[in-house]
Amino acid sequence: MSALWYPYTQMQNIAPFPVVRRATGVTLQLESGATLIDAISSWWAAIHGYNHPTLNRVLTQQAEIFSHIMLGGLTHRPAIDLADKLVQITPHGLNHVFFSDSGSVAVEVALKMSFQYWINSGNYEKDKTLSLKNAYHGDTFKAMEVSDDSDFTATFSRHLKRSYVLPTPNGGFFANDETLTEDISSLESVLKENGHRIAAFILEPIVQCAGGFRIYSPQYLKAARRLCDTYNVLLIFDEVATGFGRTGKLFAAEHAGVTPDVLVLGKALTGGYMGHAATISNSMIYESFLGDDNRRAFMHGPTFMGNPLACALALKSIELFHQEDYLGKIRKIESIIIEEVASMKSVLVKEKRVLGALGAIEVFESRYLNGLQEFAIENGVWLRPIGNVAYVMPSYIITESELRKVFDVLKKWFT
Repeated sequence: MSALWYPYTQMQNIAPFPVVRRATGVTLQLESGATLIDAISSWWAAIHGYNHPTLNRVLTQQAEIFSHIMLGGLTHRPAIDLADKLVQITPHGLNHVFFSDSGSVAVEVALKMSFQYWINSGNYEKDKTLSLKNAYHGDTFKAMEVSDDSDFTATFSRHLKRSYVLPTPNGGFFANDETLTEDISSLESVLKENGHRIAAFILEPIVQCAGGFRIYSPQYLKAARRLCDTYNVLLIFDEVATGFGRTGKLFAAEHAGVTPDVLVLGKALTGGYMGHAATISNSMIYESFLGDDNRRAFMHGPTFMGNPLACALALKSIELFHQEDYLGKIRKIESIIIEEVASMKSVLVKEKRVLGALGAIEVFESRYLNGLQEFAIENGVWLRPIGNVAYVMPSYIITESELRKVFDVLKKWFT
């Protein structure tokens, strides 16, 4: 038995996993000789696919200069340049970048920043958070506190200090006025009554990904920005999963044309090559940490924050995204997913949702997806359902024939 302990897996009597020997484009080559089309881009991160020659070259070139330099008392050009680039491409007003090594840690950073912002401002009453039901923001403790109670968090429920939670907004991307009014009124009611205690409202803009791929209206984000301003609450957008094109915009916040106080990025930041994340704040928050007293400083520092290999990859990944018109590729992917999903007919399917390079098929009961992963492998596709949702979130370089094969397998399963 291997010594390797796998994530999200009951290790008792675990069946052998497929062993990947090599990966190129969107194809995983297994030691068994089989090949699989990766339909979920290694947890939504490998947006350029695998073994990309340009990214490989950048990684090698940077490694020959230096692979890691601490940002404590030293700095280096890749980190400086990436911070400047992120300020340039993210919504206007986000001016200060703090790096870390994973999306979950970047959420922790965002929450710590928010709490300390109020402390540094002399407000010691704001010690709570507001988040959405079905949310998933990571597996570290503060991230779990703003995530929904689920398989991810249930074991630690007595250790978690949960705050205020609102239902996920209803009605989808094009929610009607009546639905929007009800959800926005619920948000305002919580903020009006408890805003004096709430440090920040954190949410995944437009799409809740690991929490069930629920899609909601940009109008809700606009209302959240307005109401957070009204009731003096910081607004955090967790774009670890939605950032870098997944919803059809470079960042999901762009659907609403609003800027959060803090933006969190990860996953696709390095094109899926290695772990790296960023927490980007506005100047109001940043300036609250300035002063002669060192206790006002932000005392957080992951060892590998701003890793030069990761920064060099991220810079080149962003360049490729723009040079090769990835938003155009994503529009094509979206059109194919819409067409394929529309033709799926099954009494097992409760709802089908599509946005950008994301397609989700929700079934009435999770047992209807038992065995789908193994079935997909037998038919040359890599899928990994979450709960009662089968989803497709491919690399943006996937071809039309590869994407249609993925849906052929899904249709075969449901029929």
